[in-house]
Amino acid sequence: MAVEEIIKSLKQKIEKFEHTVDVTEFGHVVSVSDGIAKISGLSGCMASEMLEVGEGLNALALNLEEDTVGAVILGDFSSIKEGDKVKRTGKVLSISVSDDVLGRVVDPTLKPIDGGKAIKGGKDMYIERVAPGVMDRQSVNVPMQTGIKVIDCLVPIGRGQRELIIGDRQTGKTALAIDAIVNQKGNGVKCVYVAIGQKKSKVMRVVKELEKRGAMEYTTVVLA
Repeated sequence: MAVEEIIKSLKQKIEKFEHTVDVTEFGHVVSVSDGIAKISGLSGCMASEMLEVGEGLNALALNLEEDTVGAVILGDFSSIKEGDKVKRTGKVLSISVSDDVLGRVVDPTLKPIDGGKAIKGGKDMYIERVAPGVMDRQSVNVPMQTGIKVIDCLVPIGRGQRELIIGDRQTGKTALAIDAIVNQKGNGVKCVYVAIGQKKSKVMRVVKELEKRGAMEYTTVVLA
């Protein structure tokens, strides 16, 4: 190849060359107590930004001080210690939603806690977002049967409607919710059962009951 051709080829490659720099800001944990971590080195951190702490744990930046950032650890903070590396994500608190969560037991950040395989990411959705106005919402026009005749006759429920189950302890609130979930089989409804502050043993009994009745295939259980 002639020298002129080599020079011409190099010039073309230089003209087409695009140089991009990926800059990531890191900090480290100064102290951690009761699920709250103080982090230094994140001067550009935003309020409500998601941070990656240690081995795959997420944190939410809340308190922005002059030299440190106060963040809430989303998950088991017992493994976090002083000096752990913290990475900015540049994202506001959000979760990646996909149909892979169906049939799984997850924590509030959609990380599996049932010992199964990792959940594939989907569409990122903000946790804190403005709800659509009344005029922008679909009208409630499709019935949702709970499978309990008294309720379906006296208090009919539609898809998109909210209902409150209220009662004393051990009066059958959970059983009512499970029956409603089981009755959605074959109706194209995706169900989410959120257990807040409940014992893991009780939640696992609910999961076993849903599996036994063939309802886990379209249900996600969230243990918060």
